[in-house]
Amino acid sequence: MLYGASGYTGRLIAEEAVRRGHRPVLAGRNREKLAPLAERLGLELVVAGLDDVRGLVSSLEGLPLVLHAAGPFVRTSEPMVQACLAAGAHYLDITGEIPVFESTFRHDAEARARGITLMSGVGFDVVPTDCLARYVAERVPGAHELDLAISLGQASAGTAKSALEHLPAGGRVRRGGALQPWPMGKGLRRVRFADAERTVAPIPWGDLVTAWHTTGIPNITTYMALPRAAARVIRFTYPLLKRVLAVDAVRQGAERLIEARVQGPNETARSEHRSHVWAEARAADGRRAQAWLELPEGYAFTALAAVRAVEQVLAHERQGALTPAQAFGADFVLSVEGCQRLDVLPG
Repeated sequence: MLYGASGYTGRLIAEEAVRRGHRPVLAGRNREKLAPLAERLGLELVVAGLDDVRGLVSSLEGLPLVLHAAGPFVRTSEPMVQACLAAGAHYLDITGEIPVFESTFRHDAEARARGITLMSGVGFDVVPTDCLARYVAERVPGAHELDLAISLGQASAGTAKSALEHLPAGGRVRRGGALQPWPMGKGLRRVRFADAERTVAPIPWGDLVTAWHTTGIPNITTYMALPRAAARVIRFTYPLLKRVLAVDAVRQGAERLIEARVQGPNETARSEHRSHVWAEARAADGRRAQAWLELPEGYAFTALAAVRAVEQVLAHERQGALTPAQAFGADFVLSVEGCQRLDVLPG
């Protein structure tokens, strides 16, 4: 089952699944939104709300796995996880939200007891970064620091709403194995990606949880490329923005505006844009390793990677809560077409 199939990323995943020869059941809350996609792709659809766990469990009868693509996941993930645990179905999602990763791992023992896989972040959040984190960590045994940086393009409405949901929580880093608050906009630095050098700012990326589980490295900072001016604006305006977004009516109004105005990258942008990831692991004795990934545009990558993750789980069933790199290895990202890993940059 592909839940959230009528959303921007859900549609891309459905199309990729069919291209790969699969016939997922398309699911969501709204039949009117699902029906055109189901008709176009010749797929079955199921209407089920996340507020009805019994209905969700019933809709999963006979299905081995759910790929959950309906965000913000901090609101939608737990009901679907509970339905999957009850139905004995594997659960995968495409979140990048820290609380969701933490919640998924809290269900590890239940998943093992039920003989199913729980895996959050099988898209751009966080397959490339998780795989690259494992790759550099394996080259520096005993590493105590890990830095990860991403360079992305345009966001969809779902991504923007998820970011808005978590913005009031502020920045985070991992220090000494624990998540710690970090001032938004503080810690700007320059990072050389495979195509160019960019200014990056620390952001609370999902790898603060997943890379910790994958590598065991206790000190992790995750960065995103931003225009320097934008990063500075965030630093000085964030306290006011945090207070404003803490008001439910304001946040809900912003979400409605995003839904109406934000469309996500078009087909041309998805085919032409490239995304980039950089990682570096460091040990106390001075040993270090860095590596780079050049990838398809983020949403195009998510569709490709999510379907391949489904294939891997169904072909080689694993038990418990796992990260993509834990389950599939550091080279999983290279199985996604259009991905290249570099140990040394040209020139």
